[in-house]
Amino acid sequence: MSDCQCDIDIRKRTQRQTLYWLLSINALMFAIELWSGWIAQSTALIADSIDMLADATVYGIGLYAVGKTDRHKARAALTSGYFQALIGCLVLVDISRRILLGSEPVSAIMMAVGLMALVANVACLLLIQRHKKGEIHMRASWIFSRNDVIANVGVIASGALIWWLGSRWPDIIIGTLIALVIFRGAWLIIVDSKRALEDYRP
Repeated sequence: MSDCQCDIDIRKRTQRQTLYWLLSINALMFAIELWSGWIAQSTALIADSIDMLADATVYGIGLYAVGKTDRHKARAALTSGYFQALIGCLVLVDISRRILLGSEPVSAIMMAVGLMALVANVACLLLIQRHKKGEIHMRASWIFSRNDVIANVGVIASGALIWWLGSRWPDIIIGTLIALVIFRGAWLIIVDSKRALEDYRP
């Protein structure tokens, strides 16, 4: 029994340390990308920054769930999924605003900040990799970290296309694709969480 309790304590501590790192990295990159996206007039950068904010919130919810019952963990993951979907809606609102009002995205800033975010999110993905098949709140964190890497590659590609084509539309298109990636991640974890909650019913 003592060995079992020791293993549980080690797992809790490992989860907390991982989530603290993920939360810190994403909160920092949210601030950097939001400011850069505003300066660069980039829908893709702003979409990615909002995704960073969503993920930071997800990791905060995951921290709350560490050490709680399986039902609490499933509910925490479900809350994360719904919040991620809400963030996706906000991204689409910003995209619509920029389509109507226009924008002049700066490709150099987009590519530089996108590369910085990619390095940060690859580090996050490596941190959470060992938990991708673990408890549901940690699986949710892994899904969102994986989606971030995809979004960062999209931002860099968008900046390169804007520079090559001299058009703002790659920014709009990539921003929309990032929103769809956010929605897909939200849907995956919502389905997973609801299935888990069904299993926990008496």
